[in-house]
Amino acid sequence: MTKILMVCLGNICRSPLAEGILKSKLSNAFQVDSAGTANYHTGSPPDSRSVAVARKYGLDISKLRGRQFKVSDFDTFDHIYVMDDSNFNNVMALARHDKDKAKVKFILNEVYPNQNYDVPDPYYGGDEGFENVYKMLDEACNVIASTLT
Repeated sequence: MTKILMVCLGNICRSPLAEGILKSKLSNAFQVDSAGTANYHTGSPPDSRSVAVARKYGLDISKLRGRQFKVSDFDTFDHIYVMDDSNFNNVMALARHDKDKAKVKFILNEVYPNQNYDVPDPYYGGDEGFENVYKMLDEACNVIASTLT
């Protein structure tokens, strides 16, 4: 089974959206999870605006709960997708060796190879930011799903 982890800062906005989107595009032969680099929202559900935009597109992410990225995630997951430069640096700082580092990728590099574009954090913005993030992640997850299946 191929295992994919989505990572953002708090694990309540971008990464749970990415988790829900990618899960909807893959069979049960894949495991998709999400985590945050910070522990601000451990055990919390996704932001209500993430839940709402996911629901708009027929996805239910309301049961997901925030957790913090841990070193053992390198052992568990085959692919680790980060949302921005800060997440990338935080995850890479925990990498123990080159094999760990090779698993970590910017999610938007799936659409824009080697550009290291950030998925903007919509937390402090309005609903439009969540809609834009959904569309970015949906496009990236389409590419990921097509390469994995």
